[in-house]
Amino acid sequence: MFFGGVDEKARKLNGLLFPHPALIFKVAGTDLFVRGVATSSRPSPETPLKTAPYWNTDIRVCPGSMRVPETSDVASIPQWEDGFFQSEFTHAAGAVRLTSHPEGFLGLWRSLVGKKRFPVQYLTDAGETLQEFVAPGNER
Repeated sequence: MFFGGVDEKARKLNGLLFPHPALIFKVAGTDLFVRGVATSSRPSPETPLKTAPYWNTDIRVCPGSMRVPETSDVASIPQWEDGFFQSEFTHAAGAVRLTSHPEGFLGLWRSLVGKKRFPVQYLTDAGETLQEFVAPGNER
């Protein structure tokens, strides 16, 4: 992961490898949305989603340094995923609680250096199901 911005503690994590939770990406036009999932099994429409534990991802992903693909078709899915992970996470956006880790956002990522699995117990509830998330016009 790449961390930019002015936070010195975050910059110390820049370029390190981390495990990630299962993620659901949604593209609407040129906007990217991401949520977490607490299980690695295939989600159903009723699966409750979690907040993606990343800076710049409050309601929609703040593109910042992200290379935004020119299309939003099925063939561009790998480009959207690569763009997300190859960009810099620079700042908290909005009032969404990104993690329940006792040491907060940076404590979560510090604790994950060198680990193989993401501890899903630190994901927070996004307040929506997969069906609600993917519904057209529900870009919240």
